[in-house]
Amino acid sequence: MRLLKWTAIAFALLMTPLAVIATTILFAWQELPDVTQLVDYRPKMPLRIYAKNGEKIAEFGEERRVVVEITAVPDHLKAAILAAEDEHFYEHPGVDPQGIVRAALANFITGAKAQGGSTITMQVARNFYLTREKSYWRKFYEILLAIKLERELTKDQILTLYMNQIYLGHRAYGFAAAAQVYFGKPIQALTLAESALLAGLPKAPSQLNPYRNPDGALARREYVLRRMREAGYIDATQYERAKAEPLALAGGAKFDTVTSPIPWGGHVAELVRQMIVDRYGVETAMTAGLQVYTTVDPKWQREAEAAVRRGLIAYDQRQGFRGPEGEVPLHLLQSRDPGALAEALEAYPDAPEALAAVVLTVAPKAITVWRNGKTLSLTGKGIAFLERALAPRAPATLQIRPGAVIRIRQNEQGEWEATQLPDAQAALVALDPTTGAVRALAGSYDFELAKFNYATQGFRQPGSAFKPFIYSAALEKGWMPGSWIEDAPIVFGPEITGSKEWAPKNYDDKYEGWMRVRDALAHSKNLPAVRILHDITPQYAQQWITRFGFDPKRHPPYLTMVLGAGETSPWTLARAYAVFANGGYLIEPYLIEEIRDGQGTLLWKAQPPLAGDERLRAIPARNAWLIDSMLHTVVERGTGAAARRALKRNDLAGKTGTTNDAVDAWFAGYHPSLVAVTWVGYPQPKPLGKRETGGRAALPIWIDFMQTALAGVPETYLPMPSGITTTILDGRPEYYYTELSPPDPYPPTPNGEGGEGGNPGLLPTTPETPPSERTPYAPILERSFLN
Repeated sequence: MRLLKWTAIAFALLMTPLAVIATTILFAWQELPDVTQLVDYRPKMPLRIYAKNGEKIAEFGEERRVVVEITAVPDHLKAAILAAEDEHFYEHPGVDPQGIVRAALANFITGAKAQGGSTITMQVARNFYLTREKSYWRKFYEILLAIKLERELTKDQILTLYMNQIYLGHRAYGFAAAAQVYFGKPIQALTLAESALLAGLPKAPSQLNPYRNPDGALARREYVLRRMREAGYIDATQYERAKAEPLALAGGAKFDTVTSPIPWGGHVAELVRQMIVDRYGVETAMTAGLQVYTTVDPKWQREAEAAVRRGLIAYDQRQGFRGPEGEVPLHLLQSRDPGALAEALEAYPDAPEALAAVVLTVAPKAITVWRNGKTLSLTGKGIAFLERALAPRAPATLQIRPGAVIRIRQNEQGEWEATQLPDAQAALVALDPTTGAVRALAGSYDFELAKFNYATQGFRQPGSAFKPFIYSAALEKGWMPGSWIEDAPIVFGPEITGSKEWAPKNYDDKYEGWMRVRDALAHSKNLPAVRILHDITPQYAQQWITRFGFDPKRHPPYLTMVLGAGETSPWTLARAYAVFANGGYLIEPYLIEEIRDGQGTLLWKAQPPLAGDERLRAIPARNAWLIDSMLHTVVERGTGAAARRALKRNDLAGKTGTTNDAVDAWFAGYHPSLVAVTWVGYPQPKPLGKRETGGRAALPIWIDFMQTALAGVPETYLPMPSGITTTILDGRPEYYYTELSPPDPYPPTPNGEGGEGGNPGLLPTTPETPPSERTPYAPILERSFLN
């Protein structure tokens, strides 16, 4: 009786977990998608996006691949795929128990989740229905989906899906597309060696891409050929002949075995894709074969992205090394298996100027790293960035050990040096101020790592880059570039601020007393700017800035507005500065020049109104010219002087911008033919660091880009319009209005009437020396106008 009782208990204990497992499988099975739709797998024509010269930037579509039927696939390619990925494919029910056990043991030993034991059927299930997340729950659903696929589809149908869907690097999806991309031939013409190389790519398509890593690709090819021989697909003679076949890529292309081609135009392409989807709908946009030609100059676009990267790397180097990104298990280092190491590095995608590498050895004055089958030695300046991390008592978070994953780059001398992925981001927008055509747009350090477009989506405080628009408003209230204004501390009480007492400060907390308005802007003095805004009133200024395309809701009518306390994007700021560059016209930036269908028939062409069309007039021509002259002074002898020194030309204008605590850094500048705005900051706003101003963090990016964009462009200046006269002040020419402003044909909206007195007369005596600092200063602002 007792034996029967314990037998029953044991049976119950055994059956309970089985019942739970069975119930879980039952419920999960019911949630699986219908896989029969995969039988109707059909190619669709992608959306293609081009630069203005016809150079292709990107393709978008649900299926960017050449679809091939299994009957058209050569036997040696099928054999190579099976040998590399799933030797027992035609025998198992979708799941290989031995492979799963083997992967589980490897994961247990290494403590990682890198080994998956996936069959071809499981890979099809993952690629069509699941994410790349490495978790046990995802693997569970992957197994169930694989079993369901095997029940609904034939083995040949599953293998066909795999061959047409799998990503094989270099923007190639499917083996037929990869045959064209890598070897320039149809899939039927592949040699045994070429088939083995392609069959080895799914392991690590980016790291084993033969264009960027021929050594790693060849090592992986040899592994696949060896597996084919062991499985009986080929004999020893075929193996030796294929192993000896040289690698011949399409068009004889050759790339450095360590570096790799840098993709470009990602943010431009994505922005255009969104516009086309909005215009035509998802289905048409992604399947109808539309051809979109943009306004971007490919040379300038590449340079804009490179300038952003270089500027961010320079900033990041000043901040110091943060520590390795991760570690590769030591047993992989010991094996030196190129395929295994390449697969491990797949978790650390390359970025331009920041390539992933594994540290092999560490010494006080040298380290060796592995990348793409090559061992590189870094010494001297190459490891200067890692100095703290290589010190004997380096903090654990910084310490570099064998197996550490770090980033490397080639400097201008072609030498390898350690670097890291910047935490900060940057953006650049460049446009034609006459037409509004966007010539270059860089939205982040790298589109693949940060899809968010800081050029168009990043609304941040513009800091002092916003001051010119307030000064523009002040010109229409009687302030002139040569007017005197005091640069001295001042306190605004609650009766003025509407809340608590406010005491604005200059960035450097230094004050120069009485100075000209032109010099106050050139040296980005805060106190004079605040005094001017108080005089013309924030309400008037808020309405005036709408002329430049700013949303008044983003710039509340408070005194802090002049210090850039509102928010704007580089795109919006570039459009606003274009008003000064083109003589007072508000143009609309645009990115698409024309759209054609799959047969090349023109569907739409941009016809933008041009600056010079008085319907676009935003501010008086004389106002635009005077601000333009003041912004030239910023570059001539103010906070933007580095641009004049570097570019060695006198026709540049612009303004730096730095927000409180250096959270955002800007430079907005232009030549009459091109406006460019650069921004630097963290995705989650925080200080950039001491002395990281717009002139130090953002201006170098602008200079770097403009060196390419303005190469060979003659010096050009806006012609002086009527209504302005010249005098000599402080030994220099100075300019001012010759008469009162005429009635405004484009008045601000109601409640923007401005300060007391409207347009004051411009005829009081002009002092040749500043007012005495002992002069009673009862009014907050006491003006002295030119005449």
